[in-house]
Amino acid sequence: MILPIDPANKLSFKRFIKDGDLVIVYERHDTMKAVKVSEDGVLQNRFGAFKHSEWIGKPFGSKVLSNKGAFVYLLAPTPELWTLVLSHRTQILYIADISFVVMYLEIVPGCVVLESGTGSGSLTTSLARAVAPTGHVYTFDFHEQRAASAREDFEKTGLSSLVTVGVRDIQGEGFPDEFCGRADSVFLDLPQPWLVIPSAGKMLKPDGVLCSFSPCIEQVQRSCEALKSQFTDIRTFEVLLRTYEVRQKILESCPVNEGDSIERPPRKRRQGSAEGSNGTECSSSPAVVIRPSGEARGHTGYLTFARLKCFV
Repeated sequence: MILPIDPANKLSFKRFIKDGDLVIVYERHDTMKAVKVSEDGVLQNRFGAFKHSEWIGKPFGSKVLSNKGAFVYLLAPTPELWTLVLSHRTQILYIADISFVVMYLEIVPGCVVLESGTGSGSLTTSLARAVAPTGHVYTFDFHEQRAASAREDFEKTGLSSLVTVGVRDIQGEGFPDEFCGRADSVFLDLPQPWLVIPSAGKMLKPDGVLCSFSPCIEQVQRSCEALKSQFTDIRTFEVLLRTYEVRQKILESCPVNEGDSIERPPRKRRQGSAEGSNGTECSSSPAVVIRPSGEARGHTGYLTFARLKCFV
């Protein structure tokens, strides 16, 4: 489970793995997978065979060995890790956007949140953790099979008591009337969000907050026009995240002349190099090298926030 509701079973890296638990198997920083533990289960990968029976009883965060002596780590299935391993039924929101959304929508335990559309459920998972243990997320998707797959994922991750998945064309029909005046926050991820803004305004409590995610600035412009009549404090953000790689490298430095204290700039060690073999000794030492990641994501979309006007 991503988020056990019983306070006695609060998720932590000290919690022990049980039969039926969901774990994130960490092979390397860009290779992880979600695995449901079963007594007779075996995980096969390039490192060999890992018996699930040897995982049971170990705390999350443990290092386990395969039949070949290689290892993986067994991590607790947090929403952050689930975002990295879930099946992509649609384009998903990632951690930078998700954290920004949760903060600016002012989501705290006990909140009622409406979301459209559900998609792959990446954001929904983090919303559920934010409203727990007494709040609830009502998420809607017009695609019936996609909604059914999302329900299965929330069952698998233990969030079904915090999330209700509905099948509805929110863009064409608006939110159900039963939520009028009940929502603390509304999140929209739709091709034409401006069509839903009047309905979203009816759902929100006074001073409630709305967020609309759009990949194109033209969508943002039309949404902002529609927001003017009912909303205030309208703001749009683009969240850009730059990731850096931290690696240890062996660097080598050589003096320019014998007895001279000035050294060449450190460089990567080259195997078989003839440099330094003319009687001048070169020293090698490990150093931490930091560089921008080549896999860093750029633009994902624009986040537009607005607060419902309080009419007295």
